[in-house]
This record gives sequence, C-alpha cells and structure tokens, in this order.
Amino acid sequence: MSAASRIALRLDGVSHAFSGTQVLSDISLEIPAGQITCLLGQSGCGKSTLLRLISGIERPQAGRISGASGLLSGPGLFVEPEERSIGFMFQDYALFPHLTVFDNIAFGLRRLPRADRATRIEETAALIGITHLLPRYPDALSGGEQQRVALARALAPRPQLILMDEPFSNLDQGLREKVRSQTLAILRDFEATAIVVTHDPQEALAMGDQIVLMRAGRIEQSGTPFDIYDHPVSPYAAEFIGPCNRLTGLWQDGHLETPIGRFPAALDLPEGSLALACIRPQALTLGEAGEGIPARVLSKTFVGESEQIELLVHPLGEPLRMHSHRRIPAPVGAQVSLLTNNAEVHIFPREEEDTTAPAALSGHN
Repeated sequence: MSAASRIALRLDGVSHAFSGTQVLSDISLEIPAGQITCLLGQSGCGKSTLLRLISGIERPQAGRISGASGLLSGPGLFVEPEERSIGFMFQDYALFPHLTVFDNIAFGLRRLPRADRATRIEETAALIGITHLLPRYPDALSGGEQQRVALARALAPRPQLILMDEPFSNLDQGLREKVRSQTLAILRDFEATAIVVTHDPQEALAMGDQIVLMRAGRIEQSGTPFDIYDHPVSPYAAEFIGPCNRLTGLWQDGHLETPIGRFPAALDLPEGSLALACIRPQALTLGEAGEGIPARVLSKTFVGESEQIELLVHPLGEPLRMHSHRRIPAPVGAQVSLLTNNAEVHIFPREEEDTTAPAALSGHN
C-alpha cells in the first residue's frame, strides 16, 4: 500500500469549547500519510485549537481522534502527548535559549542511548543543512536559521506526524518564501506527514497536497489546491482563496443573467430568483471594439508581473477588478470592450452571510 493511500490520522465528530464558547463543531477529517495538509482560515476559526487537540495538549470534549497505531482520544481513553509519536513545531519555535542547537535537538531524543542520539542529531542536521549551527546558541541565529533548527528538533524523533503552527509568520516576506520552499523540500525528503496551520491562502496553495478551509469552528471545504481554487463550494470559499468580483443576477433557464454576461451553472434554482456570481479578476480580459460589454477604465496599477485595472460597467455601482499579465495600452478614462472567461466564474445561490469570524472566537485560532 502506498503512503498516499494510507491514513495517518482520522478525526470523527470532534468538538471543543472554551468557557462555554464553541470553538470547534463536529470536525471529521482524514489526514493521508506522506502528504502535507494545510489547515487554512482566518484568526478565530479554530485551526490552532484543532492542532492542540491532535497533539494531546488539549483534550477534546467530544469525538474521536485516531492515529496510525490506534485510538488517541475518545470516550474513556486519552493517550498523553509524549506517547503519540507526534512532533509539534510552535509558532515562536520555542527553542531553549540556554541550550546549544545540538542540545535543543537532543531534547526530544532523551529515550535514545547517548551514542544513537548523537548519530541521529548529526544525520538530521546534515539533511536539513544546519550541521554548522550545532555548537551555536539560539540568540546567535537568524530567524530563518531558528526556523530550521525548530524543524530539525521536530523531525529528529522521526514522528509519525508533524504539526506546524504558522511556521513562517515570524519571518519577513522575502525570507518567508525562501524558508517555506526549503521547508517543503525537507518535508518531502523525509516523506513526512505534516499538518500546517496557516492564514495565508497562497501559502496553503503552495504547500498543501490537501487544504482544509475552516470557518467559525467548522470545515467549509476540503480538497486538493486545485479543487479548492477551481471548484469553491461557497462564496466564502471562493473569496477566501483568492480575490473575486461579486455580481448579483437573475436566474433564467439554467443561466445567471448579469450586466456583464450570461453564465451557465448546474444549479437547481427557481426561475427568476436571485443568484450570486463570484468572478476572478483574471477571468476578465479586453477584446476588440464591439466584441464584448462596454466598459470604462477607472484606474490602472502596475505591480511588476501584472497590471491591476478597475473598470466601470453600467449599471453596476461598484467597479470590477481585472488582473492582466500583459500590458494594457488603454489609458485611464478610455472606453473598452470587456470579455469574461466563464471557466473562472463561480455561481452560487444568493444567501445573506457574514464572511467575518465571530468575535467570540478571536482568542482561539
């Protein structure tokens, strides 16, 4: 059986509350072995709390959590964190300042004989590229070096599962992308099963074999990065994973009628009812005069790899956002012809919804 076909962790109906406030509700999820699963969501959605329940730092109040070797928590049973073969890499790295890098990594290997411990540390350090850092102390390391040491400490015991809570959030943007790429390569080299918590959709898309999008203590959608991006199940999912233009239109004969076009969708809606279109900015392009919908260029912003353009279309009250990877010669104020790629238009029943996380959950990520 391949690693991808094995299940490293299973959650069934897991729920949890703090001081009467429900933080997680009926979470059921499978984590494939040898893959990276990203728990994605805004602050307060419960993703970090879920990580703590998996690790055993917190006890779930309902539901079951099972690992590859059997039940970890459930009615009448709770396996302590140190017995779970789970590595945890904290957001602040939690390195011991009074210990060298060597001794920080050794901390999780106390059950190994001394000689085996030294061999394991040297092997892990070599694989992660930090052998030269072993005699140093944490305060002599850069942010990226501290991150790699924390990763080495989590991986050195060869856990069945590694948990990473916002592992790149303390790094500046340029370093974050470099360290993320290095970390991804290391996890692949170790064939590690990892759960990574992040609030950054681009990070989840770049790292995850599976993405679990959370919202207010529940799973909104789970699937591959392509599933999540190309086939969002709700306006919330569509907008969280990437920018969208929202348009309301009338449902007629299997299509949504809007001021910028008529879009088909496989929805069972009453004729004449309102529905919602979420349209990616890159779905909009400019055509030849008279080829599409008349529009006017309101603004243009050059951001290096693309141009971001705002377009006014009558009778819409809000401008449409368009991203183009080629230069648009039309100046601000010009009349243009707007085309839409239907493949990047997502249609949903129109519902009144709040896309923000409940304030009551803001302390429990």
